[in-house]
Amino acid sequence: MKGILYVCCCIVLFSCHENKNNDPNIVDTSLMSGILAPAVLSYRVIAQHPHDETAYTQGLQLYQGKMYEGTGDFENSSLRITDYKTGKVEFKHMMGTKDIFGEGITILHDTLYQLTWQNNIVYVYSLKDLSKPVKTFHWPYEGWGITNNGTDLIISDGVNPNLYFVDPATFKIKSTVGVADNNGPVYEINELEYVDGYVYANKYTTNVILKIDPVSGHVVGIMHFDNLLPESEKKAGITDYFNGIAYDSTSKTFFITGKRWPKLYEIQIN
Repeated sequence: MKGILYVCCCIVLFSCHENKNNDPNIVDTSLMSGILAPAVLSYRVIAQHPHDETAYTQGLQLYQGKMYEGTGDFENSSLRITDYKTGKVEFKHMMGTKDIFGEGITILHDTLYQLTWQNNIVYVYSLKDLSKPVKTFHWPYEGWGITNNGTDLIISDGVNPNLYFVDPATFKIKSTVGVADNNGPVYEINELEYVDGYVYANKYTTNVILKIDPVSGHVVGIMHFDNLLPESEKKAGITDYFNGIAYDSTSKTFFITGKRWPKLYEIQIN
C-alpha cells in the first residue's frame, strides 16, 4: 500500500511541475536547487550624462561610438540615435501607432532588431537607414529584452523565467535556458546586454541588474542601484522604472538609465 501511495505522490508532484503552457520552448526552473546566492557586485559611478526625459527606455546599445535607443509607450515608441555625452537626439524614427509598443533592441552585423511588447512583431532595420524596417519576423511570446552573443540573438519575454537563443536569419528558437537564483525562478527579466560571456539584465520594477550565466541560467551576481537617481531629480508622473544597459568594450564601462530618466549614468564594476 505504501508503495502505491509513493508512486501516486510522485505522479502528483511531477504533474505540479509540468509546463503549464505545454510549450517545448518554456523551461521549467521550479525543480532547480542548490544554486548559490548571487555575489553582490560593487561599482562606481564615473560620469553622469543628460538623458531625454521623453524617452521611455526599453533598449540601449552603444555601437561604434553611437548610442542607439529603443523606446516604448505606444504612440511615443521610437528608435533613435543620441549623442550620449550631450543627450542630444540626432535621429528619431517614430513608430507612430497606438497599437505598437516598442521594446528592446540589439545590433548584430550592422542589422538592428527591435522587439514589440505584445504585438508578436520584430522589426529589422539596416543601420544604413533606420527610417523604415527592411523586414519583420513573428515572435510567439511577449517581447521584452534582446541582446546577442555575436552569433545568436538572446531574448527575454518577461512572463517566463527564460532566455531564448534565436537564429537571427530565421528567428527560430535554437535553445532555451531557464533563469534561476538561490530562491528559485527569476521572472520579469527585462533589458539585456551580453558582456564577456555573461548576460546582464534589468529586473522590471526593481533597481537591480542581474549577472546571468547563459549556459546554466544561474544568476551569479547582482548590483543594487536604489540610490542612483536622487529623489530630488524624480518627477511625479514622469520618472519611471530603472531600465537600460549598454556597454562600451573600449572603456570597459556600462551605461545605465531608466524610463524617462533625466540622466544616463556611466559606471565601472569594481
